[in-house]
Amino acid sequence: MRTWVINWLLSTLSLLVAAWIVPGIQVRGALAALAAGALIGFLNATLGLVLKILTLPLTIVTLGLFLLVVNALMFWLAAAIVPGFSVRGFWSAFLGALLMSLAGILLRRLVVA
Repeated sequence: MRTWVINWLLSTLSLLVAAWIVPGIQVRGALAALAAGALIGFLNATLGLVLKILTLPLTIVTLGLFLLVVNALMFWLAAAIVPGFSVRGFWSAFLGALLMSLAGILLRRLVVA
């Protein structure tokens, strides 16, 4: 349980980092950031997993780069669902998902190490 909460908080923090850097992403309040962080994680674990399996041939052809598109779509979908979290377009979602992933990796390394 404690590990899950730490991962959720780190995802929320990495989302805030992405929103701070990418101009097309807005997070209005801590509650919206917490909800969006949880929903992005849930979507990636459920719908994102199904999409990654269905698009496996395309992922292989693009040498894994299509996974970035799937992550961007999950990011964009979360923005459509969570009030107070908005993304202006696909490219903002793409950059936001990419930055959220990179910031998450960095933060998890700092916390674990």
